Amino acid sequence: MKKIAIAQLLPGMVTAESVLDINKQLIIEKGTLLKESHIRRLQSYNILAVCVEDSPITADLEEFEESNTEEAEDMTYGQKVRASEEYKAFRKNYDLKLDSLKTTLNSVVEKNVDLDVRELLQSSLSMVSGTNSSMSVLDMLHNMREYDDSTYAHCMNVALICNVLATWLKLSPEDVEMATACGLLHDIGKIMVDQSLITKPGKLSATEYSEVKNHTVRGYKLLQEKNVDVHIRNAALMHHERNDGTGYPLGLRGEQIDRFARIVAIADVYDAMTATRVYREALCPFRVIEMFEEEGFQKYEVEYLLVFLENVVNTYIQNQCLLSDGTIATIVFVNRSKLSRPVVECEGRYINLADQPGLKIEKLL
Repeated sequence: MKKIAIAQLLPGMVTAESVLDINKQLIIEKGTLLKESHIRRLQSYNILAVCVEDSPITADLEEFEESNTEEAEDMTYGQKVRASEEYKAFRKNYDLKLDSLKTTLNSVVEKNVDLDVRELLQSSLSMVSGTNSSMSVLDMLHNMREYDDSTYAHCMNVALICNVLATWLKLSPEDVEMATACGLLHDIGKIMVDQSLITKPGKLSATEYSEVKNHTVRGYKLLQEKNVDVHIRNAALMHHERNDGTGYPLGLRGEQIDRFARIVAIADVYDAMTATRVYREALCPFRVIEMFEEEGFQKYEVEYLLVFLENVVNTYIQNQCLLSDGTIATIVFVNRSKLSRPVVECEGRYINLADQPGLKIEKLL
């Protein structure tokens, strides 16, 4: 038996425990062979995670697949992604590569072994080359937003997002690889920080926060002892620096910040805010995009940020979403002047969220 997030449920999984609502009323019985209709029902009750059997059942599989096909047309875009063979292959490969990354980084930090950046990089690049396009990588990652507070998963995600962003920026193949490597190792210093602070659910004290912030310096010093490119070291040191000088640890501004660190900074914040953390649930990507629009153009490289936001929003075209008034709609058009407020369609009616300040996208479905 294992507990997984609703976003990771797939048709064919079997509930290992009965699922109840907040009033202890039965939603789905134990032993239910899940279909898309069951998953949508759980989402409607805002159930965050359920227990499923470790191994899928094999009995009546053909009958199940036939009945589940009838529901396919009603699936949300996210459900279609998670049900695709491409996603399943990506997820399996991701889990394998994540285990390898964890082993490697722990060996570097705890045993002071040599760091083979090329080997580490090729392992991650294989996940990108296995998808149809750079945009599909964002589709995959968005549908893997279950609880995982590990530094290792964050490094993997940031590396993949850096790869996508560098590609969107039309950087050279060598620079795309460098951006990916910088993402992989940007938070290596966090492995050296007391993990109880990294996963602490409550607010950190000033002393605790100072200790966590010091991961940038610790990571830089560790990488100084390894045979790695200066950009990788700088990314570890500078990914929390901001163009307006409000970042840390050195309060650098603009061109003082390594250009690869400026790419990592955007990917780092986007992944951190759209992933679940022990102290909060994941934010809707459009809320994160809105935050970037409100203050990001002072803090981040404008050229990089504009390209990132425009392309990220495009990856969510045709996604279903829940609006703040409870309406379920489909994202159909991007407003370039207000990227966080696209045009959505609901039952043949088009709503321009840029003209509706009281209405916003609450979450993607």
